[in-house]
Amino acid sequence: MNRAVVCIVGRPNVGKSTLFNKIVGKRIAITEDTPGVTRDRIYAEGEWLGKYFTVIDTGGLEPDNEEIFMTNIKRQVEIAIDTADVIIFVVDGLQGLNPTDKEIGNMLRRSGKKVVVACNKIDTPKTPQEIFEFYELGLGDPVVISAEQGLGIGDLLDEVVKNFPDDVDTDYDEDIIKVSFIGKPNVGKSSLINKILGEERVIVTNIPGTTRDAIDTYFNYKDERYVFIDTAGLRRKRSIYENIERYSVVRTLTAIDRSDICVLVIDATEGVTEQDSKIAGYAHDNGKGIIIAVNKWDLIEKETNTHLEFEKEIRRVLGFISYAPIIYISALTGQRVNRLLELINIINNNYSLRISTGVLNDIINEAVLMNQPPSDKGKRLKIYYGTQVSVRPPKFVIFVNNRELMHFSYERYLENQIRNHFGFSGVPILFEFKQKGE
Repeated sequence: MNRAVVCIVGRPNVGKSTLFNKIVGKRIAITEDTPGVTRDRIYAEGEWLGKYFTVIDTGGLEPDNEEIFMTNIKRQVEIAIDTADVIIFVVDGLQGLNPTDKEIGNMLRRSGKKVVVACNKIDTPKTPQEIFEFYELGLGDPVVISAEQGLGIGDLLDEVVKNFPDDVDTDYDEDIIKVSFIGKPNVGKSSLINKILGEERVIVTNIPGTTRDAIDTYFNYKDERYVFIDTAGLRRKRSIYENIERYSVVRTLTAIDRSDICVLVIDATEGVTEQDSKIAGYAHDNGKGIIIAVNKWDLIEKETNTHLEFEKEIRRVLGFISYAPIIYISALTGQRVNRLLELINIINNNYSLRISTGVLNDIINEAVLMNQPPSDKGKRLKIYYGTQVSVRPPKFVIFVNNRELMHFSYERYLENQIRNHFGFSGVPILFEFKQKGE
């Protein structure tokens, strides 16, 4: 069964993103008093009365506006409508019904989907006369709410969950692989997701900065469930001028935080850069699984050792994530895109891998015999035993006589010995050194 889907639509500046944030309980969608701020569909999970569902926030819709972004937004809303089980049509209860509302209402009525009209921005007990204009839409009784104040949201969600079809899934399911696609702007993250999905789920244009929010897309493949998180590319700080761009940077970092695996997308025509290093560094520091995907590989003229030279440069700049596999792909042609999905599954399994205490200590004892621990001023490091205390990412606690004697190079040596036996490809390994009695 598919997860129940609720889609929020409406013209610009009626409070869709504020309502979205209120329903999902977090400030996920960008909310700023600027028309066109939410340009893509934004996905998150909502819950009401024990029923879980996916909520989609959409770009403000102006059906007659033929500018490039408005045309794209219209297509996004049409896809979202097609996807949704229930649609929340948000209108401005203070301004009353306007021609754009009527046109959107006609689109929704033709869709045949269940629609709940939410008259927003009513934060006083007295219902304004303008509310009654919305009966003209022919979409049932409007629900009076104030998304900003949180008023009427319960009544609205009562109507929403009441209209869920019987054949949708509303149970909680944490068994889902969360994958964020990270990188600089315009390296092809959105195009790559669209190629995997086989549909235009994310707006793609050749204008850098198109994706401002982090966008969640749910996807099933070979009995596995995924959520793909497309992120706004991280720019250099001096390139960030608008407030909205600043929000996008925060959103990218937040997307990394809530993902299990990060696919770092690098533009093959530009090569690996310092900015790629900063983005990868944040993912590494937060213990995420990492894949390096070199996109636009079809545009590179190949010689005998082209990919080896490229890999050498990547390893030089991104030496701190030497555990991350590298894959050369093309979002345009689909080259090795299926292999990327296989890698995601392998790394997800590695992310959850647990080594028994007995086997771990056999590896440590063998490592100590092959290479004596360091000493300082006549005192030598002694390793008593180790144990794995957690997964996702794997973390090991090693008990020693004096943690000050543990040198970084020996820690790296122990990590390499564990990797030699168990791989852990694409996954950082964390160590904590404790003295006996702690």
